[in-house]
Amino acid sequence: MYSLQDKVAIVTGASRGIGKAIALALAAESVTVAAVARSERSLQRVQQEIESSGGNIVLIAAELEDPDSPGQIVTQAVRQCGRLDILINNAGVVLSRPVVETSLEEWDRLMNVNARAPFLLCKEAVPHLKAAGGGTIIQVSSVVGVKAYLDQGAYGASKHALMGMSKVLAQEVQADNIRVHTLLPGGVATDMIAGVRPDLASTPEVLMQPQEIAELVLFLLTHRGNAVIDSINLRRAASAPWF
Repeated sequence: MYSLQDKVAIVTGASRGIGKAIALALAAESVTVAAVARSERSLQRVQQEIESSGGNIVLIAAELEDPDSPGQIVTQAVRQCGRLDILINNAGVVLSRPVVETSLEEWDRLMNVNARAPFLLCKEAVPHLKAAGGGTIIQVSSVVGVKAYLDQGAYGASKHALMGMSKVLAQEVQADNIRVHTLLPGGVATDMIAGVRPDLASTPEVLMQPQEIAELVLFLLTHRGNAVIDSINLRRAASAPWF
């Protein structure tokens, strides 16, 4: 198993849900976590949990819709932590609306946060991953990145864009010992799903838990053998197989 001792990871959307679970899991493995979210106040709650267990965390408040934020995030993380080994692009926004009723502003916001921000973060992070001798990028996408769901045209387009970029990036950085993985979960117990699928949110026992996604992130990060997992599709056990 590949050791994560003293590695540094950027995790976006780290104040709640999947991102928080990933941040906590990484810190428990002695990774210094550069936790990113819009609200520093919400990140402070994560900071308390990590530091109370002896972990290390750096707080970075940023609005990913701002095109200048990705560069500032990476610069701050490297300046405060000294290096960068892992990038977890987890933050995202969702919209449930028919395509013809989606405004340009709504479309742009989803594309900016879900696709442009990960692109820019990867662009800024790769030179530092190279300098560290290699590293890992994990894109937390969605089942919507490979399937079509009613009223999720803008969200689906943004996740398809993320998938397409990630497939090419994986080939471009392979020679630099940088691995790019995508996770495509469907039905995780988070605040986001409560807003778009209240039918599922009302029966949380059928949903995956954020900690389950974090466990898979740890598996991807610690597996450095000859077998490479490009993407993992995750569905609720209660749902029908869709592969």
